[in-house]
Amino acid sequence: MLVAPDKFKGSLTAAEAAAAVARGLGRVAPDVPVRCLPVADGGDGTVDAAVAAGYRRVERTVTGPVGRPVTAAFAVREGTAVVEVAAASGLARLAEGERAPLTATSAGTGELVRAALDLGCERIVLGVGGSACTDGGAGLLAALGADLTGVEAPGGAALRNARELNLSTMDIRLEATEFILASDVDNPLLGPHGAAAIYAPQKGATPADVEVLEESLSRWASVVAAATGRDLADAPSAGAAGGIGFAALAVLGARHRPGIEMLLDLVGFAEAMTGARLVITGEGSLDEQTLRGKAPAGVASAARAAGIPVVAVAGRCLLGPDALRAAGIAGAYSLTDLEPDITRCLAQAADLLERLAESIARDWL
Repeated sequence: MLVAPDKFKGSLTAAEAAAAVARGLGRVAPDVPVRCLPVADGGDGTVDAAVAAGYRRVERTVTGPVGRPVTAAFAVREGTAVVEVAAASGLARLAEGERAPLTATSAGTGELVRAALDLGCERIVLGVGGSACTDGGAGLLAALGADLTGVEAPGGAALRNARELNLSTMDIRLEATEFILASDVDNPLLGPHGAAAIYAPQKGATPADVEVLEESLSRWASVVAAATGRDLADAPSAGAAGGIGFAALAVLGARHRPGIEMLLDLVGFAEAMTGARLVITGEGSLDEQTLRGKAPAGVASAARAAGIPVVAVAGRCLLGPDALRAAGIAGAYSLTDLEPDITRCLAQAADLLERLAESIARDWL
């Protein structure tokens, strides 16, 4: 059996969830081999999933979203680096209750990219999601050597004063580096579905802040277009991670791939399925968002294509049987089936997952 869950946000990492499921399966079916392969969708947890699949974890001290130094990790194997925006520039890097929608920077992500170049990596997978910033990737580019005149402070709000972007000063190694933008969103940079309108409020932006950020990102898009000779503000995923997707596409020449699709390739999911009689996936909440490119949907799609049945575990399941079947999931088992109290579910997630896995083993083996 192949166990390939994403994280249970607020309670278990993907690796911890997989281990709990494996323990429960082992109690009922000790003779059936179990392989654990934690997954992610390009956001928080992507580096951990890569490390669990055999990548080497590398840590560096970089600039956090509000300027404080943070220790962030990326993953490396055979010339490929997996860099996660959330690791250096994520909301989780802020103090409890702290938000900085106008001033948060993506500089730390650029510093991780530079560290990957220092290790000789020629292919960089940039997993976007969970960012604290809406700076259009300006901080990332500055950390890689770009010279932006007119901008005297970090963050998205300062971009309204941007005058010119000089790319000739950027790290020469970037020219020989392949970038892949792993994202599960297709929002453009600007407009009602853009980075400011859709995602900045999640980072603490007020309606007035959103207007400032929209104006600033519009100016930033013009400056980047003048420097590169192409306008990619409307490109799918340009609005990902507060516009880091835009910088990656327009300046770094990144190629976009759905986050879960990219991650499954990186961790060797197709090979891991060989000989499996059942795939178990899951995440904290199975809901409508799951169906829009989240990890369990990607796992189910790949397993269905290989003719292997899939069941899911979750903290809670808000999808009906028809929606689950349409996604390729034959059944769902949720912690709330065993413990209706959400607080207890979070506190006892591992034990409850083990019990769900026992039920799965009895039902499917």
